Amino acid sequence: MTPALRRTAVLTALTACAAVLPPAAHPAAAPTTTGATTTGGIAFGPCPASVPTPAPPDRVECGTLRVPLDHRRPHGRHLDIAVSRVPASGTPAERRGILLVNPGGPGGAGLSYAVTKRAKLPERVRRGYDVIGFDPRGTGRSAPADCGPMGGLFAADAPGADPVPRGPAAERAHLAALRRMAADCAAGVGKALPHLSTRETAHDMEAIRTALGEPKLSFLGVSYGSYLGAAYAARYPHRTGRMVLDSVVGPEDWYDFDLRQARALLAQRTRLFGWLARHHDRFGLGDTAAEVRAGYARVRAELTARPVDGFGAAAFDRAVYRTLGRTERWAPFGEGLRGYLREGTVAGLRPGVPFDGPDSRTYEAANRTVKCADGPGPKASRLLPELRRLRRLDPLPVVTGLEADVCAYWPHRPAARTRLGGPNVPPVLLVASEHDPVTPVAGAHRLRRALPGSRLVTLYDDYSHGVFASRGDACVDGTVAAYLVDGSVPARDVRCAGAGLP
Repeated sequence: MTPALRRTAVLTALTACAAVLPPAAHPAAAPTTTGATTTGGIAFGPCPASVPTPAPPDRVECGTLRVPLDHRRPHGRHLDIAVSRVPASGTPAERRGILLVNPGGPGGAGLSYAVTKRAKLPERVRRGYDVIGFDPRGTGRSAPADCGPMGGLFAADAPGADPVPRGPAAERAHLAALRRMAADCAAGVGKALPHLSTRETAHDMEAIRTALGEPKLSFLGVSYGSYLGAAYAARYPHRTGRMVLDSVVGPEDWYDFDLRQARALLAQRTRLFGWLARHHDRFGLGDTAAEVRAGYARVRAELTARPVDGFGAAAFDRAVYRTLGRTERWAPFGEGLRGYLREGTVAGLRPGVPFDGPDSRTYEAANRTVKCADGPGPKASRLLPELRRLRRLDPLPVVTGLEADVCAYWPHRPAARTRLGGPNVPPVLLVASEHDPVTPVAGAHRLRRALPGSRLVTLYDDYSHGVFASRGDACVDGTVAAYLVDGSVPARDVRCAGAGLP
């Protein structure tokens, strides 16, 4: 995209803004005590070492907020929610309140996200908002979920083990592992199991707003964060401020979403094979997509039969899942395939964070616990037919994201799905990438219908997950910044031109 075209796209987006939201309230600064800042029920002080230090003159502070495990029983068992804050850098006149942020999941911790995401936000947003991060319940430092062995999930890379079951014996073993996983989570999480949910986390968000003394909660949620934001807006429309839902999860059952994602990942992988073939001189994997796919299949088959340093088919599929979500990961993955085919090394295929680390275990436990607490889950009779359907679509499906299949055996199955959006929610800004395989754009269109008055900002000719303050697109970032800071709601949906494949 040329600079001139990008400037035109920004101008088109910003001049399309017709409606303007009322200005956000500017509450007085919080009282200060020696060594800490006390705001409502949160005493802010130093952060854990795991939270990065922002560049001066910005600063980050952390605290905890005590909330009920079950918000319907405020006098029952409680848990502590870890909260972080990076104060706005602008003048009091520029301040627009708080911007609570969530990085996605479910299962993603967000204490550090206040620092890392804020660093990427447009300057006007950084000057106008205190950016608030938090570890949702069940993650990080907020009563982390522990499912113990998780049905053998972390032992899935033994020689010959394949996460895609083929044949009656493998299919029976797959279902048995799901049953064990459900039992492990029930035993590990215990009585908290039904309360590590999106609904309860939405109540926690309201508790954070109240503790910080803000009349409205502005929110930026990415991926699962969009689902969480829509759930908060459904429950607290009168407290919803300026809300940006980026890379949108649609209003559907988690299992259905997982299946839609699995199909989109296959389409994205086909694009990846074609891209690697077009760059044959760089990667040496073949000059046709079919040749690249053959090399890919060979790597996977050999790692299934003989894992290298514990890296087998399951770890390979997780690396593929991660690669397909962001186009900047395509080249390193291609180099990793080449490294294995030429030298037998898996160093270039390993993700940056080991899957078997403690944070990953907590993520996987919280992910399934939240998904299964959000709705009734699929019937067990659906699981094998859907897997077989994916195998017919492609003999090598990527099933890494089929996390809600375990909900078929969950001991606490809610009767209804989490409610998202509603007719009384103020205008919300939805943001999507045209070819995002992790949260396909169709979900944004469906959620838009549940949020009357909302607008959709689409980055066309883009293939990655996470858009605002992530893709470096001036059209998207300018439109969202104008909404957050000025309250400018575009008169119609906004089309931004992406940069295409790398």
